[in-house]
Amino acid sequence: MVEIVDLATVRRASIDDASGRRVPARAASPSSHALVPLTAVAASLWRRLAESAVEPNGYYLPDWELAVNASARGRTGTSALIAQIETEKDGAARLIGLMPVVAMSRAYKIPLPALVSGHPYGTLCTPLLDRDMAPDAAAQLLQAARNAGARALILREVVLDGAAMKAFDKVLRQEDLHPRVLQSHLRASLDATRGAEELLREALGTKKLKELRRQRHRLAQYGAVRFEVARRPEAVAAALETFLRLEASGWKGKRGTALMQDDGDASFIRRAAPALAANSQCEIVTLHADIMPVAAAIVLRHQDRAFYFKLGIDERFAKFSPGVQLTLELTRHLCADPAIASADSMASPDHPMINPIWRGRFAIGDVLIPLRRGDPVVTLIHTALMLRLKLREIARSVVQVVRGR
Repeated sequence: MVEIVDLATVRRASIDDASGRRVPARAASPSSHALVPLTAVAASLWRRLAESAVEPNGYYLPDWELAVNASARGRTGTSALIAQIETEKDGAARLIGLMPVVAMSRAYKIPLPALVSGHPYGTLCTPLLDRDMAPDAAAQLLQAARNAGARALILREVVLDGAAMKAFDKVLRQEDLHPRVLQSHLRASLDATRGAEELLREALGTKKLKELRRQRHRLAQYGAVRFEVARRPEAVAAALETFLRLEASGWKGKRGTALMQDDGDASFIRRAAPALAANSQCEIVTLHADIMPVAAAIVLRHQDRAFYFKLGIDERFAKFSPGVQLTLELTRHLCADPAIASADSMASPDHPMINPIWRGRFAIGDVLIPLRRGDPVVTLIHTALMLRLKLREIARSVVQVVRGR
């Protein structure tokens, strides 16, 4: 194998590097890497891998993940596990697998020797695996994790029956290793190969659609209602500012979680969105009443899948359901696009807005992969993670009780 990163700045890495601790750089032999800095992976090879990935993930596109890694709150300093081969023609490197990772001590505040999917500011962490060599890529990623000193690899928020997970399962069966699903849930999705009107009628029924049309007519009292799609980088950059203002004006702003409220988060999205738009991988959709934007959303695109990243609304128009109105238009927009076959809602389980509209479902979850057979440390890792999940469930229940008072 040959190295695909800048060997002047990369040395043999260990699990400690994924914790974000800075260490002096030195040269490495071509076959010695285990972890590499995310920024050291050649962007051109990363983009080629994304084009040939067995399963799309808009949040691990290089223009998105590198922007996240550069400035997003709590998500900088990510490392990567990589898989690669030499091409037959010229011996140059070809990237066939990539998984951003951080140490378990950083991801969960649990100081045990495991690596965890790097969180890309979106609830999907499916690794990129070349469609023609997916099992080989998965096997290399597992070996790279072992080389880094990890005893387990934790895939966060992966599609449980997706092509990437199937590739890992094949390798794990061959090695007599048994992954464990830590938690899972169903997430709403859109079958964009169907006609939008038929789909919406089946999902919502004629009575609900009639009520939504009535709300739209009432919204039109403030001016003609129109749906706009920003695609070109300069248009996306301008529409992004509208989205940021809308998001910060609502409940996310009140909680302090809007992108605009953190300099690092704002910097990341302002870098990522136009860069992706240059490759037709990001668009921003906006619903207007005359000149007033009442709702806007960021949508990523990778291969034949769209990803509904975030929605912002002007809550002064809440009685007209602007978020729902925008989602109806987005549904029509995606179903009319022959390049899009499906859309991931990116929503939490039982989301009250998107679940009644997008009726497709798929299972997503966190998977613990042992890297050695019969390793007692993996049992300890599993126990610690399950205890953490239980404590988080208790904490959520307490918060719900307090808010319900």
